[in-house]
Order: sequence, then C-alpha cells, then structure tokens
Amino acid sequence: MKMIDLQVSFLVFLSALSFTSAASCPMDLNYVTRVPWNSSVCRDFHPANSTPRAEISKQNCCVALLSVFGIGLAEHLKETTLFQLPDLPTSVACLRDFQAKLDALSLRNDVASLCFDPMQFVITPHLCANIQTIPDWVAKLGESTALDQGCRADLSDLTACDTCLRAGNEVHSRLVSIDGNSSHGTDCFDFIVLYAAGIVNEFGPQSNGVVTCTFSLALDEKSGSNNRHSALVFGLTGAAVAVLVTSSLLGFYFWYEKRFGKNKNGGSGSNFDDPEEQGSRPRLRPKTGSIWFKLRDLEKATDNFSKKNFIGRGGFGFVFKGVLPDGTMVAVKRILESEFQGDEEFCNEVDIISNLKHRNLVPLRGCCMIDDDDEIGIDDHEKGSQRYLVYDYMPNGNLDDSLFPSKTGSKPLSWPQRKNIILDVAKGLAYLHYGVKPAIYHRDIKATNILLDADMRARVSDFGLAKQSREGQSHLTTRVAGTHGYLAPEYALYGQLTEKSDVYSFGVVVLEIMCGRKALDLSSSSSPRAFLITDWAWSLMKAGKVDEALDRSLIDSEDSVNSNPKAIMERFLQVGILCAHVMVALRPTILDALKMLEGDIEVPPIPDRPMSLAHPSIYSEGNAFSISPALSGPQLQKGDMLRLYESDIGDITGGLSMRKDLKQWPSNAIDKF
Repeated sequence: MKMIDLQVSFLVFLSALSFTSAASCPMDLNYVTRVPWNSSVCRDFHPANSTPRAEISKQNCCVALLSVFGIGLAEHLKETTLFQLPDLPTSVACLRDFQAKLDALSLRNDVASLCFDPMQFVITPHLCANIQTIPDWVAKLGESTALDQGCRADLSDLTACDTCLRAGNEVHSRLVSIDGNSSHGTDCFDFIVLYAAGIVNEFGPQSNGVVTCTFSLALDEKSGSNNRHSALVFGLTGAAVAVLVTSSLLGFYFWYEKRFGKNKNGGSGSNFDDPEEQGSRPRLRPKTGSIWFKLRDLEKATDNFSKKNFIGRGGFGFVFKGVLPDGTMVAVKRILESEFQGDEEFCNEVDIISNLKHRNLVPLRGCCMIDDDDEIGIDDHEKGSQRYLVYDYMPNGNLDDSLFPSKTGSKPLSWPQRKNIILDVAKGLAYLHYGVKPAIYHRDIKATNILLDADMRARVSDFGLAKQSREGQSHLTTRVAGTHGYLAPEYALYGQLTEKSDVYSFGVVVLEIMCGRKALDLSSSSSPRAFLITDWAWSLMKAGKVDEALDRSLIDSEDSVNSNPKAIMERFLQVGILCAHVMVALRPTILDALKMLEGDIEVPPIPDRPMSLAHPSIYSEGNAFSISPALSGPQLQKGDMLRLYESDIGDITGGLSMRKDLKQWPSNAIDKF
C-alpha cells in the first residue's frame, strides 16, 4: 500500500504537468540560492522507496524545504493577498521552478516531488476557518491581532522573537476556536507563519531575523564569509590605527609623568587610592566601606591558610575559615583564577559587592590585594599578584551540602527549612534586580553559592560573575559564564543576559530543593543519558503527576504545621517549573515569582514548551513534547528529552520559533567555578 501511495502521488504530479505548459509560477524563487540557509540538511537525504509521503514530509530535509518554500509563499501573500497558490497547475509550476533552484545547490533532482504534494499549496476554503485571502483574515480576526504588534520588529533579537512566538500561539488558539476543527491546526499555523513573515514584519520574509525566527532555518556560516572578510580587514585596519594612537598617547603620558610628576603633590585623580603608602609606586585600592586587610592579618587569622581551616573551593579560588583578633569568624577566599583582568577591574568588582546590603546576601567584610613585588608574608615561590576577599562566616555551609550530604544517615532538610531557604533566595535576588541601581545580574545562582547561617536562613554568595546592567536592559555577552545545569538556554546559547537568566537558575534551585535531586546528573543509573531536572519535573507535571516529583522525605514528614502542606509544596514546585521555562518571555520576574511563592498571586497555568510552529508533528497524538525550538528536534519524544550538553543542535529546522545557527558550541562557553 505504501508503494501504491507513492505511485498515485507521482501520477497526480505527472498528470498536472500537462496543464503547466500554459501555467507559470507567480513567485520569484531566486531567493533560494541567495538567502544563506543551510542546505546541508538535505545532502544525505535518501528516504526508502517504501516510506509513505506522510513520513517523508516529517524528515528534517523536507521540513527545511517547506520553510524555504514558505519564504516565497510569504512574498506571494504580500503581493497578492493570497495565502496559497490559485490552482494545481500553478503549484506544479512553482515546485518545478523550486526544484531547479535546488538543483543549483547540488541537491537531488527529485527532492521537491519526494517532500511535497502539489495540492498542499493550492488554496481551498477548507484549510483554516475558511480563510483564503488577507480580507478573509481581517474578517475573522479583525484589523489588528497580537501578531501585528508582536512580530513587527527585527526578529534577530531573541526577545523580539520570543514575543512573536507568544503572539503566534495566541492567534493560533483563536483561529482553531473559530474553525472548530482542531485537525486544521497545522494549516492555521502555516497561515500564521506566512502572515507574520509576509505582512507584519518590517524587514520582510527574506531578512535574517524572519528566516531564523519565523521560518526557523539555520543560516550557513560560510555564506557570509566574504562580508566577514571585508569587515575583518576594516576592523584590523581600524584596530591598528587605534593601537598606534593609543601607544603614542601613552608614550606622551609617561614622558610627561616622568618629567613633571615629581613636582605634583598627590595622585592624578584616580578613583582608587592607597591608604597605606605614598611611596614611589602608585597602587590601586578600592574606595569602599569595607576593611582593607593586610596579608599578615589574614595569615594569622587562618593559621597561615592551613589545611585544617580549609572549607572548600568557591568561585575562582579556595576558601578558608579564619578568626579575627576580636573573635569574629570569617571566611577568606584566596582568588586563584578569575576573569578580573587587572587591579582596577578587581577594585570595581569589590566596590559593587561592598555596597550590597541585604539580609539574604553574604556581606563582604573586606579585601586584600598583593602586587607582584610585595614580599610581606609571602614565600619566594608564592610571589605574584594575589587577591583575597573576606566574608562573614556561615556556620552551616552551603545548600548543596545540606541537600545532598556526603554522610549517610544525615537528617534531610525539613519543609519549613526548605520553604524559608527558597523565599530567602528569592528576596536576595529581588534586591539585586530591583533594590539597587543599576540592577545586578548574579549569573551563577546555584546550590553551592547559597550559604546557610546559624539559623539555617539562606544568603546568596559569590558575586565573582555578577554584572551590572545598563538601565535594566538586557545585553549580549561573548563571555558566557556559569554552571552546567543552571544556565538559562538563551544565555548559554546566545549570550543574551537578562534578569530572567537569574530567574531560570533560581527555578532550577527551587526544583532541586523540592525534588531532592541534583540539577544535572551525568551518572544517572535510571537512564543511559544525562538526567536534567527541568526535563524530569516538566514531564511529571504534563502527565498530571506533579506530586511524584516531590522529595519523599517531604511527603513522609509530619513536622509541618501547615493545614495543607502538600498543596503548598506543589505550588512551590510549579513556581520552580515556571521560572525554569525555556522561553524568556514566559518566565515571571523574580518579584512575581516571590508573590506566587507567598500566595499573594495565583500561579498561572504553565505554558507549553514551544516547538517549531510550522512543523506538523507539533499536532501529533501522544506524549511528544519539545523542550525548545532552538534546542530540540522536530521528532523529539518524551524519552529523548533535551540533553543540553549532548544534543547535536545544528541540523534542527522548523517553523515559527527562536531558531539560531547553533552548530558550534563555544569551547569556553561555561565555567564550572
């Protein structure tokens, strides 16, 4: 029957050819060879003869070609107001021309006929709510829809793409409701893709933003090599000029200082000073309210950094317990590695941290900085630039040790303790995001960076990666830093850092606390692949088994005095799942998350994780679901959930989604410490 199905389709295709002598394609398909889409996905496309067309059309090559052909349909919609082609001969003519363009890309000469039935592009009133033209669309949905506002901007920006995706979901729900037949959902989404690309977006269907976001096509890295080469030439030339000018200015500066500096009484207006020395060599010191410690005092406090006082490894270095002369317990971090490029940058970071005053943040008491030629208390083999940070000592260690104790028989955290810890972390983050100006993004929220004081209350620590935002706006960074399992997808993959990046990491921590499982387990015995807590919790929630995700020690415990603790626990778990949603726009702010946790506002229904909107498998039956259109394949099943550090995400294509070219994962993308 499968063979007969292919033969019948091919006969229909051949019979239509007899009508194409007078028919021509109204679409200009030259963009197929001009738009830098990655055609390599079809290089090894060899479906078996017995494979039915319905299955072939779901393969990555056909999905990609559908998106490429959709670019032309979007242009056609813009020019004619028709969502599809007027008749079968026209459709056949366009597919014939489309194949000719694919031939120019050295793809197999029958790929179009294998992937597509010409009838699928012929307009008919029975596809989606009887819509055939733009006037039909307006009659059904009105002059303005969420798409008209959400998809207008440059979709190369990830946030704009997220907004467009949400608008597509909203309009799709309306169309399916109007149509009354859920089986038409795929056609309705096709129309949404074409409308967003051809009518709404100001940059047009062939723009990179629309190609990568709306049509979810990967761009070919090689395509822009010439432009990049030209840019590189101009960039290097400009850099050389800049270096020459800078060198000349520096030379003049040092000459001036050498000749006239001796007569100057004081510094040169630097933002840093040295409270100890007015010697021959100027030294940078942070102007903060924190104490400036001498190295010999820290050595005395820690018994010369002895092993018995070693607490553990923190971000960028080793941490030692110490006792100051007045009896105060402190934690001294000896920084061994960091992204601080010099004394001035280190002092700037100290200035930021020392100004943070909140009961749920670990306070910085002071710092110490030893330069290359300082010899006070340093052995010859230890000479070099060294930096130390001094914090208040937290007697109960970090959250990770309490959640996952190394000693067997340790008492698990109680529900009141876990509840307080979650609320404390949320309040600490809310202060960083909204209590200081400009806002501060922590970038490395994880269980080991949450310390517990004597009362088992949580304090956020380790601000070595913290960055101040510019007027609360998101920004892109080429230096992605953080920890496996806690990094938000948009930050790990695109370098886009916002307050929602911290919210994602907070959501992962909430899941760890509520589930009693680590964020990422590469040695899970229950699966040959890595365990990712966001996948696991999501799958249980979608199956209506959210209570099964709770730590069994919470279910079995009777120490809670709440009238209905299980319902509250499930609410906390749902907030964690919502905060760790893969879509930036669908996560709450940390303030809203805090209100949900405290019961001031209701937890909204958890939005579905998006999939490529033009992909037919999004409407299939069963338990299939997607983690993210940027991270998952079109046939991703429940048993094959995202493994962020294993997936080959370069060949994924689809429809309206936040797709980028992700073929290369930067080797230095993530710092574990």
